[in-house]
Amino acid sequence: MSPGCNNGRYAIRWITASLYIVLRTELDRSTELFLADKLHVLRTMLRERPDDEDGLREEIELESEARRYQQFYIRLLDEHGVPIMTTPGMDEQLDLAELASRTRGRSERSIAMAGRHGQPLRVTSATVTVGTLPTHSDTVQIAIDVSQEVELLARYRMWFWGILLATSILFPLVGYRIARHGIRPVEEIAATARRITSTNLRERIGSEGYPSELASLAGTFNEMLERLEESFERISRFTADIAHDLRTPVNNIRGEAEVALARARTVDEYRDVLESSLEEAVRLSELIGDLLFLARAESPLTELHRENMNISELLTTVRDYYEASATDAGISFVVKEWAHPLNAELDRSLMLRAVSNLVSNAIAHTLPGGTVTLAATNEDAVIRIEISDTGVGIPAEAIPSVFDRFFRVDPSRSKISGSTGLGLAIVQSILALHGGSAEITNQLGHGTRVTLRMPVLAMR
Repeated sequence: MSPGCNNGRYAIRWITASLYIVLRTELDRSTELFLADKLHVLRTMLRERPDDEDGLREEIELESEARRYQQFYIRLLDEHGVPIMTTPGMDEQLDLAELASRTRGRSERSIAMAGRHGQPLRVTSATVTVGTLPTHSDTVQIAIDVSQEVELLARYRMWFWGILLATSILFPLVGYRIARHGIRPVEEIAATARRITSTNLRERIGSEGYPSELASLAGTFNEMLERLEESFERISRFTADIAHDLRTPVNNIRGEAEVALARARTVDEYRDVLESSLEEAVRLSELIGDLLFLARAESPLTELHRENMNISELLTTVRDYYEASATDAGISFVVKEWAHPLNAELDRSLMLRAVSNLVSNAIAHTLPGGTVTLAATNEDAVIRIEISDTGVGIPAEAIPSVFDRFFRVDPSRSKISGSTGLGLAIVQSILALHGGSAEITNQLGHGTRVTLRMPVLAMR
């Protein structure tokens, strides 16, 4: 049985029991008020009108007989215990001797008593003074039949147990139906989850008609599946690209070795084969190094070796390294100095690699006579480094993919230049490690600008 059913049963039991207690209390209170009112009336009459026998007889003998639904009895005794007036039939309904003994010493306090026929009664007695100038005292004994109240409470208890029995049967059935209806969406979600495998990530949960909480859960689950599907597709593409890019230099080395061994060669020919194989091995080593770097960069355990570094010195170091290459290619290399010192907590080796990758790309795609410019600024505790060129630019449709691994705008040119298509992916990973971002703005035929943004202080 579900906790909800048990809670419902306990609630009904508690409410019904509370109502029973309230009803019984009110009935007892009503009886006590009636007895107190009768004593007050008789006490007043005996004190103010002790000679009004007709009034006393009407109050004691006639009024009690007129009541049909709640019979009461009154007996008036003088100071010697001799009855003065008695409600007709009182001695037939009550044991008067027992009444006297039970109420002796309990002035104006009601007690329960059974009549001669077993009917439940509430009885009380009181000593009242007679006359304005009291000369003696009489005793008033009152008994009221509470059979109707007892029967009402008995019927209530019967209804209570009947309702409790009905709810004990009905609630489990209703709870089972509600639980089955409520668990159906969960079972559908579980069934969908069981059907999902690495080769079947297109399954989605239809959340139409679900409660809002489960609809939100289903939507979150679908979003997770979309992210997983995208990740698996990227891994598949990544694996295919790795296989292709690793296979090419290995096949080149193998082919050259097979050709060299096909017949005897001169020393110069063997040297050429070894030089070519060494170039392919270097290319293969660089590719493997880049892949290992990306794998480490995406690990949550990767730690940066931050230090307070001067950004202007960083850009000057990169310019000094590439200035000869740029001069040989007929390209101007410009570093714009910032008026104030620019310092940030960065990993020096990683930032050198990121900026160097971008400068290398800029030089490779800028025609002779062009310009490559490095600049840095500080904007609200964010360092911005810009690497811009006047090169050929990037087609607009390629911009969203330039940071993807192994993406090459011109594959044929990349094969000639030896590009692996990992340079910009590495730049993006380095910026992500620093809590920054990289973005490209471009005008085809007029050049490209890459903007790096990083917080000045590391996040603690």
